[in-house]
Amino acid sequence: MEDLNMNVIPVLIGADQNCYNVARAFHEQYGLVSHAIGRYAIGITQHTSIVKFHAVENLNSDDTFMMAMDDFAKQHEGATLIALGCTDEYAAMLIRHREELEDRYIIPYIDEPLMDKLVDKADFYEMCEKYAIKYPKTVVLSQPTAAAELTADKLGFAYPIIVKPSSSIDYWHHPFDGMKKVYTAESAEEAAKIVETIYDSGYTKRIILQDRILGSDANMRVLTAYVGKDHKVKMMCLGHVLLEEHTPKGLGNHAAIITEYNPELTEKFRALLEDIGYRGFANFDIKYDDRDGSLNAFEINLRQGRSNYYVTSSGCNIAKYLVEDYVLCKDIPFFEASEPHFWHYVPRGVVWRHANKAAVRQAKQLVRAKKASSSMWYRYDVLRNPMRVLYLIEHGRRFYKKYKVYCPDQG
Repeated sequence: MEDLNMNVIPVLIGADQNCYNVARAFHEQYGLVSHAIGRYAIGITQHTSIVKFHAVENLNSDDTFMMAMDDFAKQHEGATLIALGCTDEYAAMLIRHREELEDRYIIPYIDEPLMDKLVDKADFYEMCEKYAIKYPKTVVLSQPTAAAELTADKLGFAYPIIVKPSSSIDYWHHPFDGMKKVYTAESAEEAAKIVETIYDSGYTKRIILQDRILGSDANMRVLTAYVGKDHKVKMMCLGHVLLEEHTPKGLGNHAAIITEYNPELTEKFRALLEDIGYRGFANFDIKYDDRDGSLNAFEINLRQGRSNYYVTSSGCNIAKYLVEDYVLCKDIPFFEASEPHFWHYVPRGVVWRHANKAAVRQAKQLVRAKKASSSMWYRYDVLRNPMRVLYLIEHGRRFYKKYKVYCPDQG
């Protein structure tokens, strides 16, 4: 644990798994306690010694958000405040208000025009074309469309297909019954109905229809990068997903990952990030296609991912990159994680039962080699903290039930 000899406070907007993982990185590296600001308390950031939670109703309103940030800065004058968003929505708010906040906070994000280009999946796929980054066959819609126009022949790929909003940020502002992160349509009629339902909710952006790449959770990859304030990539960490969450609203969130090394792939993303003038954390969702052996990009998140502790536990502490770049102003050499390390958010028993058996064998080998980590069971945070221990036991128990209902064994 390093001694900073200065008053640094991580200010994390949100209170979920992402928040706890970031707070743990700051505490492991520097012994810092993070402050989390959120609309309501969430179990994972309660009964903990490393996060101080502040509830602010309507925090997702720009006026309320700015008032909360102003109040916190006034209460902590003289401290070095590092602000990080732990959801797409809060990261976007920090980007929109960066100029108003950066006299009091370190805001390690891109500017708003670049954000607008990247968060729209259709625009992101155009960038992928330039850097020879593969992505699934895609058709983009800008309005409700008749089923006759959505046949396999007209789309250029077969059903079932994936349907998803091009702008996730706008999409989650218009909740409705049956809302999902991603949809699967079995027919043109079903695709047309899903598109109509999304637009009827008030969503106004484009909708993506995409070739469905089959495969288990083990076909997924996640890439996390940190780009310094000089717009040079400092760190990359590629993860091979073993298991994802499978509840309707949690679908696609990573639950277990093994670090993987593939510089031929990561170099393309490094070139993209540096050429567009990126800065801060970037997180890419990628999937392996068994049909042709290709790795296909799905989207970019303009922040550290929910599963960011897989990065820290692989030897790339995310807090250290921020502090050395913005607080200590060090010259940071490029580093890419290359050694396999097993990270899990859900209990290992859930991974053993539901993940791909070949991936499970590798994970068990890493456990035996003591190259494994859990986000949740942080020794410092559970010692002499029975309420935290009880929460973690119940938290883990619920996952067994959730996976039994929503996730079949994956062979």
